[in-house]
Amino acid sequence: MSFIIWTLDRYLKPTTNSLVRFLLVGVVNTFIGLVLMFFLLNVAGLSYWTSTFTGNAIGACFSFLLNRTFTFKSNVSFHKGLPRFFVIILICYFSAYFCSEKLLEWTNQFYLLSTYTKENASILLGSTLYSMSNYLGQKYFVFKSIKTA
Repeated sequence: MSFIIWTLDRYLKPTTNSLVRFLLVGVVNTFIGLVLMFFLLNVAGLSYWTSTFTGNAIGACFSFLLNRTFTFKSNVSFHKGLPRFFVIILICYFSAYFCSEKLLEWTNQFYLLSTYTKENASILLGSTLYSMSNYLGQKYFVFKSIKTA
């Protein structure tokens, strides 16, 4: 893990915008999570919810460490930050994937989609919604810098 942080810091040091850093870390986390989700859903034959939850859980472990040290350069303690992080992750996960699943079910009324297409499109949409809400939650709740005057 420290090699990843060192590499990101060394080669992306000029990138100070937290959104850009979050997106860069998110590319790694999303890639890992999506590969795992699609594998579990399509190869292992697990359910939509099991696949998406497992993929996001694995990505979340990398996300906390990378976002704390690289994205937000936060000094928030593990004791304080970790519970907040998982609350945000769970809220973002359930709301994003629930909404995406319902939206694709609604869309299915107009465009008869196969179950395969509906579930896979729902994962992609859910991943997008999850990423957007997760950034806001982490920036303003989990890793929020405390200003001292």
